[in-house]
Amino acid sequence: MSDISINQAYERMNRDLLVDVREDAEVAAGRIPTAIHIPLGELSARLGEIDRNRDVIAVCRSGNRSSRATAVLKSAGYKVDNMAGGMMAWQAAGLPTV
Repeated sequence: MSDISINQAYERMNRDLLVDVREDAEVAAGRIPTAIHIPLGELSARLGEIDRNRDVIAVCRSGNRSSRATAVLKSAGYKVDNMAGGMMAWQAAGLPTV
């Protein structure tokens, strides 16, 4: 598991699979356009929705929950990185959201 910067995540957003593990209300306020949304509490039960053939980047609000998600994904055999700073850093940098 490693942390990557928001800029690295931005460069990889169209190649890798971004998994947003925030809660519904947080995602409704803005998410990365290519991200899929699976709340952290549902992640273990929904691993089948995540393509095992793609590298994964875990995303949350600040980087804490995505760090936990990264551990779950790693233990399930995924190649995964944690986006340090989360959506707070992404939005502060003016990177695209929907």
